[in-house]
Amino acid sequence: MSDTDSLSSIDETLLQDGYARLPGRAICDRLAIAPTDWDDFAASWNDLGPDLYMADGGRYRRRRHAAFALEGGALTRKPHQPHYQSRDYNPLNGDVQRWFDPVADATVANPALQSIFAFCATHFDPAGRGNWHIEMHQFRIEAKPEESGRPTPEGMHRDGVDHVLVMLIERRNVREGITRIGAPDGSPLGEFTLTDPGDTMLIDDHRIMHGVTAIHPVDPAQPAWRDALVVTFTAR
Repeated sequence: MSDTDSLSSIDETLLQDGYARLPGRAICDRLAIAPTDWDDFAASWNDLGPDLYMADGGRYRRRRHAAFALEGGALTRKPHQPHYQSRDYNPLNGDVQRWFDPVADATVANPALQSIFAFCATHFDPAGRGNWHIEMHQFRIEAKPEESGRPTPEGMHRDGVDHVLVMLIERRNVREGITRIGAPDGSPLGEFTLTDPGDTMLIDDHRIMHGVTAIHPVDPAQPAWRDALVVTFTAR
């Protein structure tokens, strides 16, 4: 699909394909995200704590987490709580209540994130009458000469929710990190790479499995990472 088509018919594409890939520049323009707000939002990824729950022993992932309720179009932040997935959806790190550092209040209040939440609500709950549990995750996957970074160490998976937004925030000095899309039976449906800030994927989690290949540094002497925002919607 072309960038123009993907932006002009998001809901139709989601209905037909189960996912939609959206270009970052057009997303930022559509959401009217000011460059200064985006810069502040992206800079918050520089202050993420380590993920200490990696069953593969890796220390390549940093993250923050927050939960929200969306009822009747009103978004409110929930008290800080653990992130939980069953092993049915996450065979590597499932069946564990995982506590991560909370997303900073300033990050939640940033107009860029508020616009992203509104964008999600428009396409995940167009009638505006749903009762949703929302979780957001800030991920930084680091790649080092001695340890590649694995954005989805659990492999191809579903998240166990209803809808997912994945937005690239930054790629710095990395190669690979290819997004792969598959059907629930594992049949491949395509692959592509999120390369530019704001590049986004919307997913119907009931119909689509997704995963991202490992990243490696281009210049092993320099820091290398892939920053991403993940927002999930689960009906209540």
